[in-house]
Amino acid sequence: MLRQRVVTASVLATAFLLVLFYGPWQIFAAFTGLVFLLSSWEWADLSGFSSKVSRSCYTALTLILGLGLGWAAGWGYQKPWLQLFFSAVVCWWVIALVLVKGYPGNTALWGGKWVRAFMGWLVLLPAWIACIYLRSDGLGPWVVLLVVLIVATADITAFFAGRAFGKRKLAPRVSPGKSWEGVWAGMALAALLGLCYNLFFEGISWLNLVIIILPTAFASVLGDLLESMVKRHRGVKDSGSLLPGHGGLLDRVDGLVAAGPTFSLLVLFTGWSL
Repeated sequence: MLRQRVVTASVLATAFLLVLFYGPWQIFAAFTGLVFLLSSWEWADLSGFSSKVSRSCYTALTLILGLGLGWAAGWGYQKPWLQLFFSAVVCWWVIALVLVKGYPGNTALWGGKWVRAFMGWLVLLPAWIACIYLRSDGLGPWVVLLVVLIVATADITAFFAGRAFGKRKLAPRVSPGKSWEGVWAGMALAALLGLCYNLFFEGISWLNLVIIILPTAFASVLGDLLESMVKRHRGVKDSGSLLPGHGGLLDRVDGLVAAGPTFSLLVLFTGWSL
């Protein structure tokens, strides 16, 4: 199993880096679009659509909605529209935090099949638009990579710090292993990562970088928790089996779906560009 996990992770990481650094933004948009479409296939099942026909219809509708949003956003170039869009998305993630903290007492609000399906679009589509914006707006591959590293740093640090020092549970009914101590440690190390990053890429103040990174790191945890909540309600451990040794593709991008729009909104408000 370990060998399988390593091989799968290596292949995915290599493909991602090649497309990110050596392809035009349109290829990156197509690549990430495929990732989120496959994730929507998995989300359809988490929503309660078990048949291949219903899951295919949900995925096709996701594609149509995604293309419509991409066109409305000018494929990453209409900044006033994007500010409003990402502001609304971040408000949704605040609502998601309330849902996670209130689980399972509030499942009557969101446990219905079509409500969960709509939640999937709120989760996946803005993340894709964020990927396109960050890659196409002159910010470039290194900023996209920074978002990925923030998510990975916050996740890995929270896991180990939580096991070593965790006492106060973050959302025990959703993810018993997560603690506030782990979250704070993950955010702190992500901020340190930003400091190292800023040594190589000037153009933004350390204060602004912290303002961007800390909420992004916290949002990544929230994305993970929301997916865990929906999986727990559905009664499954993984979102799917598309990735050998890793479970579902959605399990690998759950932190990015919240971190990407949060990071993008803060970049727009701080005026950061490389």
